[in-house]
Amino acid sequence: MLIKNGKIFTMAGQAFECGSILVKDGKIVEIGENIEVSDDEVIDAKGGYVIPGMIDAHTHIGGEEENMGFEGHDINEMTDPVTPHLRALDGVNPVDGAFRKAVKAGVTSVLTGPGSANVIGGQFIAMKTQGNCIDDMILKEPVAMKIAFGENPKRVYNAKGKAPMTRMATAALLRQTLTETKNYIGKKKKAEEKGEFFEINLKYEALVPVIEGKIPLKAHAHRADDILTALRIAKEFNVPITLDHCTEGHLIVDKIKEAGVPALVGPTMTFSTKIELTNKSFRTPIELIRAGVKVAIITDHPVIQIEHLPLCAAYAMKEGLTFEEALSTITINAAEIAGISDRVGSLEPGKDADIVILDGSPFEVATTTLYTIVDGKVVYSKCE
Repeated sequence: MLIKNGKIFTMAGQAFECGSILVKDGKIVEIGENIEVSDDEVIDAKGGYVIPGMIDAHTHIGGEEENMGFEGHDINEMTDPVTPHLRALDGVNPVDGAFRKAVKAGVTSVLTGPGSANVIGGQFIAMKTQGNCIDDMILKEPVAMKIAFGENPKRVYNAKGKAPMTRMATAALLRQTLTETKNYIGKKKKAEEKGEFFEINLKYEALVPVIEGKIPLKAHAHRADDILTALRIAKEFNVPITLDHCTEGHLIVDKIKEAGVPALVGPTMTFSTKIELTNKSFRTPIELIRAGVKVAIITDHPVIQIEHLPLCAAYAMKEGLTFEEALSTITINAAEIAGISDRVGSLEPGKDADIVILDGSPFEVATTTLYTIVDGKVVYSKCE
């Protein structure tokens, strides 16, 4: 496939006013101003915007299904506050109608997984939005371990009359489980050295990659004090972490910058339904970015429908983000934070050919998607 005559934004430090992209075997082979090939499928972008497939780095797509109610709600196992062994892989329905909307909007990759009812909710996955078999759509599994602070775990378990009913208990349960995981790792190693039988515990096994620094804690935290508790615990156990939602991040920019962790900001384009959202603002991304914090903008689908991801970034532009900064929050930044930038997030030779062609800026409400291409195949065309 050859895409030609496009205004290409590679998100890799280079842009082309009228460029071409050559794709072979699902990968990007070459990007330049004049690429001549024969016997290939040719798409004429006709001056349209050509961008990397967009990435939503925090959703519950496929697990909180459209038009389903309880029957399609598979993101919150509200029976135990500590469920690290739950896998999004087992709860995401790839034929959820929201995936078709994502593809049409140009969102080609997502992170999806458990909700925020539990202190430790389970494993998130990174996946493509096109396909009908979840196993074939995976980019990285697991990609992160979901944890939650603040009002949600308190509300769920207060109704059940059990811990955590306070923020103190939420932190304590997380510390206890991480400590037990470290002890588990030590005991398992000793048993293996002695050649002795060791009983596997799936809860602790799921947390081993976190303790080993292979995947981050994905921390649901809105209020500034909850963000600081998340950072405090991550530092205590020397584990990686991302700050998801980060609603009051603009109030403690210096602390987030000092910690050197990324922020996934959103959902901001919503009504403030609870106390911890009081200070929600589209100023948050720009203040964090100006301080040097890596930021992705998220929808938390279905809180905001996933097709509105570029609109969320557009609202941040109203507060001062540049075009490139806004686009980075839903492409390369999201990919780098998720640890999948070797495959997606920018248009570069060797990366997956996930490409979106638009008839205008992705941040204009009236802009239409002309083509969505995933792994080198046209999966949506306005002409069809």
